[in-house]
Amino acid sequence: MTAESPATTATDAQPTEVPPMLAVYRHDIHKLRGRSHTAASETAAGVRVNETVPRGADGDAALLSRPRGDPEQTVPAHALPFRLSLLSGEIATDQRGVDAFRAPTRDLAQIDDPERAHRAWLDSKAAAAFNEAAHYPYTSLKYHVLLTAALLSNYRDGATFDALSLVVDDADTPVTPHRTVLQAGPVSLRVTADPDGRPAASLGAAPTRSFADVWARLPTSPIDVDADRRWRILDAQLRRLRSWSTALQFIEEYIAATDGGGR
Repeated sequence: MTAESPATTATDAQPTEVPPMLAVYRHDIHKLRGRSHTAASETAAGVRVNETVPRGADGDAALLSRPRGDPEQTVPAHALPFRLSLLSGEIATDQRGVDAFRAPTRDLAQIDDPERAHRAWLDSKAAAAFNEAAHYPYTSLKYHVLLTAALLSNYRDGATFDALSLVVDDADTPVTPHRTVLQAGPVSLRVTADPDGRPAASLGAAPTRSFADVWARLPTSPIDVDADRRWRILDAQLRRLRSWSTALQFIEEYIAATDGGGR
């Protein structure tokens, strides 16, 4: 896919200066620089960033991982932009300042093709080091952005939230631009209104922290829980995690810690 024309952006309820499916990957660049949305610059690395995502996709994605209402600091001693690892309990990076992330942040910001931006976020280690908000330190900025992109892509195709499903793809299936939200080891997950025969479970009637419920309703698990104890441990944990970005990040981190799940 090439960058969409400005005429396409005019069809969105909230027009963006850059094509919507590019703006969605740039809207939270300020968090990689340790800045809030209100304190963020409109440009970074010479490109437009920090735009409001059309069709409410950013707000809906936030509700998948964070509670509605005023935030409360859930870990009193932690007020950093860096994510806390659910696996180790420690900060998920050896770096202690956002300056160490200048190069990868610039690289993510400057991508001008929406499909390449999706791929870059899917593979990004830098984005995985940050949380969605310091009040919710176990959440993942990386998976918040990927979920926002998946929602926006589906909404732009006419789907409503209650029509969407979490789909299990084969591990070797190529990623679907803007719809694949996780590809790690044997696990490839996609959010779409058209499962096309793949194992799938509905996301529900409205955006809410429901990952455990949706994971438990999948007709086929992407991991073989009968064959390997480590998958039974992962499956048990995922049946407890309600925050979507926390759960997707946990899958990635767990698989990396167990040698890639045999791939």
